Amino acid sequence: MRGQVRGESVSAVDPGVYKAVLRVRTAYPFDIAGLFMRFYAYMMSIGTVTMLSLSGYSFMTSGIVASVIALSIFLLSPRVSKLVDEHGQSKVIPLAACVVLVGLAVMLANVAFRGLEWVFFPAALLMGCIPNAQAIVRARWTYLIRTGRITGEVPSIRTVFSYEGILDDIGFMLSPPISIALASSIAPVAGLLIGGIAFIVGVVMMTLAKASEPTVGWEGEGEDASSGTSADQGETAHPKGLDHPKSIIRTSAVVRIMFVLMFLTGAMYGVFDTAGVAFAEMLHNPNIAGTGLIIGGVISAAMGFFFGMIRLNVAMYKQLTACAVLLGLVYGAQMLIESEVAFYLVSAFAALTYAPFLIVINSAVERAVPGRRLTEAITWVNSGMTCGVALGPTVAGAIIDLFSPLVGFDVGGFVALSIPLITLLSFRIIRRNIRDDAYEVAATSPASSRR
Repeated sequence: MRGQVRGESVSAVDPGVYKAVLRVRTAYPFDIAGLFMRFYAYMMSIGTVTMLSLSGYSFMTSGIVASVIALSIFLLSPRVSKLVDEHGQSKVIPLAACVVLVGLAVMLANVAFRGLEWVFFPAALLMGCIPNAQAIVRARWTYLIRTGRITGEVPSIRTVFSYEGILDDIGFMLSPPISIALASSIAPVAGLLIGGIAFIVGVVMMTLAKASEPTVGWEGEGEDASSGTSADQGETAHPKGLDHPKSIIRTSAVVRIMFVLMFLTGAMYGVFDTAGVAFAEMLHNPNIAGTGLIIGGVISAAMGFFFGMIRLNVAMYKQLTACAVLLGLVYGAQMLIESEVAFYLVSAFAALTYAPFLIVINSAVERAVPGRRLTEAITWVNSGMTCGVALGPTVAGAIIDLFSPLVGFDVGGFVALSIPLITLLSFRIIRRNIRDDAYEVAATSPASSRR
């Protein structure tokens, strides 16, 4: 029987859409592997700070080393993903993982033997060579769907990305506290050591999962193999399977736009969190910040899960524009915060827009670039978030020290409002470069009835 794509029925909300995702048994190995890899990636920053501070190093040293790791990830991870697209996941991921593990080993050994502080910095640079698990997993899902390798009911890409977003949230929420607990209760190095072991397991599982690995230079249904892309006019044409001399961040205008949007989102989120902590201290009630963040996290995860069940017959560029405008306006309301109640309200309502925006922007990326460039493109866009999250608290801290937490909220609101502004100014580029036909074509292709 030919596969059916979710989204063709009349109902607007279908709680059963995730069944189609869970029925894809080919995805189990790489999804579990991705979860192990993300477990380590999400604990690297806070795990490093915890390990070094518990070992007697200053918080300044700990923070600088963690910042070097974040900067290294921003600079190196997209290059690793570019190599993944050009040479294949099973060839590049193990090599990149070896570089990461050398850096981790040097870091742990230097802590254990109370070595020189400068040794931490080259180790931190090596640790930043980490393969981007989110992009690798999403590239595999897209490959399976676009090329018709899923039998039976085919899940929509938005549902798949919602599902992956839930796994992202699980890793993001659980790995830092687990790392802190291990470092505090066993030994300072225990957190990152266990994380490194989980990373090794994930890399091995991902490398062995050959059945779902995208082939080098693959093209999905609906992509123009002769031009190298069906959407992005800035993409330089290259024969299938050959190396691409230029990074996609240089050749694709829409990827640059989405990188900027994610950078601003990360910066806005970092400013909001930092200003929230300072605001709680100003009111002499530190529980305010923690409660607000917990409320926002729970609502965001729930909204991401719900968003995946919604069937929208709306063009992807319209979804992206709408989500960007809503995100900017709601988070822009933080400029109105003057009381505890206002802080809780903004945290709750803003969280309703956060997960849908991340899901849609990742879905938009995979429709804006050829399949053979997807890992690098998703990595670049999510690196924008990483860079913004790292920079936002630094800027917010300086502003709060000079003025007040309320001014910090003003800055966060200004950054938030710039997201819909840039989206609307770039609307023509977004509309021209984000296609909407990839899965309809794949669904009606004879490939979807194979096996």
